[in-house]
Amino acid sequence: MRQQPFARWWRSDHVVLGVLALAAGALAGGGAILFGLAFHAVQASVLAPGMLVEVVASLAWYQLLLVPTLGGLLIGILCSRVLPGDQPNGVAQVIETVRFRGSGIPLAHGASAALVNSLAIGVGGSVGREGPIVHLGAAMASAVAERFRLDPRMARTLLASGVAAAIAAAFNAPIAGVLFALEVVIGHYALAALSPVVIASVIGTIVVRLYERDMAVPFLPPQEIASFLEFPAFALLGLVCGIVAVGLLKGIGLVHAAHEHWRVRRWLRPAIAGLVTGIIALGFPHVMGVGYETTVGALRDGMDLELVLALALAKCVATAVCLGSRFGGGIFSPALMLGALVGIGFGMLASSLTPGPSSSDALYGMLGMGAVAGAVLGAPLSTSAMIFELTQDYEMTLALMVTVAIATVFTMQIHGQSFFTWQLTTQGIEVDKPMEERLLARRHVRELLHRDYHLVGVDAPLVDLVHCFERSALPIYVEDDAGSFVGEVRFADLAAAAFEPTSDGLSAAADLARPAPLVLHAADDLDTAWRRVAMQSDDHVPVVVSADEPKLAGHVRQRDLVLAYNQAVLEARARERGER
Repeated sequence: MRQQPFARWWRSDHVVLGVLALAAGALAGGGAILFGLAFHAVQASVLAPGMLVEVVASLAWYQLLLVPTLGGLLIGILCSRVLPGDQPNGVAQVIETVRFRGSGIPLAHGASAALVNSLAIGVGGSVGREGPIVHLGAAMASAVAERFRLDPRMARTLLASGVAAAIAAAFNAPIAGVLFALEVVIGHYALAALSPVVIASVIGTIVVRLYERDMAVPFLPPQEIASFLEFPAFALLGLVCGIVAVGLLKGIGLVHAAHEHWRVRRWLRPAIAGLVTGIIALGFPHVMGVGYETTVGALRDGMDLELVLALALAKCVATAVCLGSRFGGGIFSPALMLGALVGIGFGMLASSLTPGPSSSDALYGMLGMGAVAGAVLGAPLSTSAMIFELTQDYEMTLALMVTVAIATVFTMQIHGQSFFTWQLTTQGIEVDKPMEERLLARRHVRELLHRDYHLVGVDAPLVDLVHCFERSALPIYVEDDAGSFVGEVRFADLAAAAFEPTSDGLSAAADLARPAPLVLHAADDLDTAWRRVAMQSDDHVPVVVSADEPKLAGHVRQRDLVLAYNQAVLEARARERGER
């Protein structure tokens, strides 16, 4: 009897998740290390070992063009052959899994995506490493969840734990890892998910620090705010960073739209991006790769204002081209570099235009890092925490919070969505929809089809229509000689025609068929169908195969759509209760 409380405690979901979070955190931390080794190995083999900026600057012009172009071609071919969705996977796919599909990420997909993304960074693409690391960490956590056969709710929490550990390992930022998993991936701060996410984040950080002990040292000394009178300047910097973030997001969207407009084959798009990146690198070799070297160098040693502004523009264009062309990699590192350059340039201008003491250009650069990255990712809290953990500078964090908040609000007001939500939108997934609508959108009209109806040709005589109604009150649908849906015959019209003195000469089906007020397609999602059917009173709604094939597939009943909606509401509420 004394062992029963302990047995119940050990079987508790919280305890199980806590223990499994240890494994997920360790695996994600190891995955981050392996991914770093992979893209460095690619860089060393196709370019040369060493500091990327120095390596790129030493290459011949034709090598600068060939390496990213051929690398992009290989990426496009691999994506079309081995990756789901014909694109490199990252944070957006993790969000989709957690919030919409409810299933896990196969470890094979995670490994394949890591291979493709390591190639994208290794050949010099203007992309980041964090998205691939997050996806790999989530896939490893999903493997643990599948191994222990966790229910969907616990599996989602463990997957988020893998995300937290991956971010923590990538940046040596355990607090930011926790906030990112809750803020971006889960989408809200669920108390039930907090403990395993924290455990995994800490374990991921420990694994990387054991591998690289000097990661605990901040990359910059603390920066002092010269005067609190500078806070208006910090606020203005937030506005400028918001404009830059919108420009980057708009640029990515324009590149994607251009490919779609010109119908460029998906496997060819990364090669085009690689060529453009190589051309830009002829003048600005700093744009290639994740950009950490340039970011840290600019913050520590400074740059001329002209170079800072030109390099910021070049990095923005190269990143927009790569990510808009599905080159692979993530957006976080390029956003940090772009923000640092913008902040440094702003600091130079501010110190030259305003009298009195002013803070260092490095401080403005760090504020710009957080503001642009937070606005682009739609993750102001986790980004602010990350910059704080990278610098361990509390005083600067006060200004950082102001700058990030203004940049994020401006970006959301003007652009309306973060990079991740934009990626999901291009796949037809609307993140901001209520949970029940998203659940309905995952189902289709074909699942609710009924085939109990009368189907007649346009030449069917009136007497045949009368016999149809005598046998049953099912709807009567009319098709033409080619089998295309024409319309329906209603009882009121049939009754009126039956009592017409000249009704014997009518070709009833052709004369009495009326266009249906609403016709659905079999592939329509139930959310769309529910919205359309709710606006009309007919209980039976005809369904055709598609717009290109208007053959009758069946009909749906309004009460079935109501039942499906109610089921979605109940499932959404159950998920919300389970995540608290």
